Amino acid sequence: MDTVIDAHVHIGSSTQDYFQYIRNSNIKGAVIFPHVDEIYARYISNFKDNKKWQNRRKVANDYVLSLKTVEDFKVFPFYFVWNDFNTEKLAFYNGIKWHRHSDEPTYDYKSEKCKGFVNEIQKRNLPVILEEEFENTLLFINSLAPKARVIIPHCGLLNGGYERFCKFTIWEKEKIYTDTSLAEPEIVEDYIKRYGHDRIMFGSDFPFGFPKMQLNEILELEISEEAKEAITTLNILKLLGEKVKQKIDMK
Repeated sequence: MDTVIDAHVHIGSSTQDYFQYIRNSNIKGAVIFPHVDEIYARYISNFKDNKKWQNRRKVANDYVLSLKTVEDFKVFPFYFVWNDFNTEKLAFYNGIKWHRHSDEPTYDYKSEKCKGFVNEIQKRNLPVILEEEFENTLLFINSLAPKARVIIPHCGLLNGGYERFCKFTIWEKEKIYTDTSLAEPEIVEDYIKRYGHDRIMFGSDFPFGFPKMQLNEILELEISEEAKEAITTLNILKLLGEKVKQKIDMK
């Protein structure tokens, strides 16, 4: 692959060495959002949002925007949302990161601010990387944001499990995508066999995964070169509305 796009990258004050990890590779662009530790206090179950954390989030999201100036590297910034549901700068982002685990503070799905934020992202047609509990994932894709294009990361690993998504026929929905970050190669191959290669994309989940290692796992799969090119580059560019050329100019 001449050009590879990493569709799942966290970068924050403690993870700014991503560009060192992809040196001498074909990774020439990435979907980037802040590290979760800069968005909310994930290990405090009764965490209450406050001005300090709101400012911390603003700094983290603004930092991701600043990376657009990285030379010879295409950055697609995603806005990491939390319970203030701030829509002020959505026009500057290519998508949304929506994230929590089962033992972490919860999103206020019943608030008017949440409904307003979701309406705004649907109006702007911004894709959402949604990493949530299975029940909340269903709530989001079926009720809260039925018009949104949603990427379920890790082939569903942290949203309830790959097979659970198969059982509920979620992968078959035309607006549901996935990425390969931290997923076992066997699961990626099974997904492609069942559902094709048009809605799955390569991701490293840096700093939790190593970009070159994750990419090599995809390149070593026993799938067609056409499928590899779609997964590593074309699918994410199409999802983000980028023009796809025979030879992609990343400058």
